[in-house]
Amino acid sequence: MEGGLASMNEPGLEGSIQQLYPQREDGLELKGTYLKHDLRSKAAGGVFFYANFISSLDGRIATAQEGAGLGVPGQTANARDWRLFQELAVQSDLVISSGRYLRDYASGAAQEILQIYDDPTLADLENWRRSRGLSAYPDLAIVSRSLEFNLPQQLLEGGRSFVVITTENSDAARKRELRSRTIEVLECGVDDVEGTRMAAALEALGYRLIYSAAGPRIAHMLLAGGVLNRLYLTFALRLLGGAEFASIIEGGLFEPPVDLRLLSLYYDRHAPGPAGQLFAAFDVVQRQNR
Repeated sequence: MEGGLASMNEPGLEGSIQQLYPQREDGLELKGTYLKHDLRSKAAGGVFFYANFISSLDGRIATAQEGAGLGVPGQTANARDWRLFQELAVQSDLVISSGRYLRDYASGAAQEILQIYDDPTLADLENWRRSRGLSAYPDLAIVSRSLEFNLPQQLLEGGRSFVVITTENSDAARKRELRSRTIEVLECGVDDVEGTRMAAALEALGYRLIYSAAGPRIAHMLLAGGVLNRLYLTFALRLLGGAEFASIIEGGLFEPPVDLRLLSLYYDRHAPGPAGQLFAAFDVVQRQNR
């Protein structure tokens, strides 16, 4: 989920992690953990969607922030999880975000999703992308019904393309204005964006590996449409409490439930705090027909 980077008072990237499933010996380097999942190979079979969240053990991915609504809590966010977030983002063709992210970015309340070009600790990821002949940045898709956002100039640099995903009933004048700027605008539903229509439209544009860095409503939309293939979930081994919070899914009840198969599980004892965190990856098993 899009959000701020943790305090750099947390431990760095040096300490090893332990692979719990499939079981193997301790002592794996954190760097490269998700690059080894080789997501680029998944794109050969058609469009592949994946998403990522960090959660406390009581299910909080976002809690109330003073004067700023809900946001990623500082008690769970940390540089080691952020590194793996970047490893997932750098492999993609397209990163999905939201109008809220652009509003927060313009106000200084959110960071660039892909930080490999201004953080020396991520220089290897810049090299990883360039060595594979990929564009400097993944393109960025903004899901928005209201279309109430601006495109910050910083995000337009580096040859990045934008795709706006909205509805048939969203503001027609605003859609014309965006298209006049050679921005692709996709209508993927009447009143709400539908996952199946969005997946088909993005695939038609040539996108294959699509990373959702957005929030729980978009995750619900992808799952309801049967288009999410993989979920990455970091569990910070902490209980946060609090009456105002968001979990990884926000929306109606899934009938039948969505089943997930564990792909990998790692234990990181180094952050956040003394208990550490778990890095889990799941493949979606039961999907509705697209």
